[in-house]
Amino acid sequence: MIDQIGLVLLGFVAGILGSMLGLGGGIIVVPILTFFGFTPTLAVSNSLFAAFSNAAGSTISYSRQKRIEYSLGLKLGLLTIPGTILGAYISSDVTPGIFKILFGLILISSAIYIFLRKKIETSEKNLTKQMIVFIIAASFFAGIISSFFGIGGGIVFVPLMVVGIGMTMKKAAPTSQFILLFASLSGIIVHSILGHPDFLQAGLLSAGAFVGGIIGARISLDIKERSLQILVSAIIIIAAIKLFFDSATENLFLIGG
Repeated sequence: MIDQIGLVLLGFVAGILGSMLGLGGGIIVVPILTFFGFTPTLAVSNSLFAAFSNAAGSTISYSRQKRIEYSLGLKLGLLTIPGTILGAYISSDVTPGIFKILFGLILISSAIYIFLRKKIETSEKNLTKQMIVFIIAASFFAGIISSFFGIGGGIVFVPLMVVGIGMTMKKAAPTSQFILLFASLSGIIVHSILGHPDFLQAGLLSAGAFVGGIIGARISLDIKERSLQILVSAIIIIAAIKLFFDSATENLFLIGG
């Protein structure tokens, strides 16, 4: 098991990256906790505490920069809540092997998004009825993956706001962090009712993630994003490969046994 200082540092690093990218820090926290032997439900529920703390710290900084669209964020955030409830209940029954495969696929998707996010085009959009229905469905789905994987759902919301709604990337990532307040908090409540988290571990992760979220939001205006994209994408892909390998090894062991 990772020690207490390690949990704080993990939350801090994940908080910086999650804040800058608008994805939440779960894409870093969950695979690392899994590598240290945490069960899927424990890793996910602990990560959601860090995601909420990270979103709170980021939102404080981004609000001062006036980069959050509150009206849209509130609507999308509330739409995630039914999905987060469902995701928490589903996560109770998933086996570690299946979870690692599914999370590996989420990581690959995240890496592709991070690497290509500058190429996503922003343009004014007229919201049709079909797009509104799609946005509602996407928000529900984002809630499910937020609570099931402990990642917050930013991988859905940032592209949705940029491509589907026409928001600039400069405002999409901050608004995504505001949305994650709702998605992660509702997930925390349900996971806690189900008895999944370790509150001491979750608190240590949250402390690091809160500070990391504030710092990440501040330096997001100055850092060379391309270098960050390459670094984070590489780390995520390596983590995904490790998850696939671990899952395959566990399945072979079970077959051999």
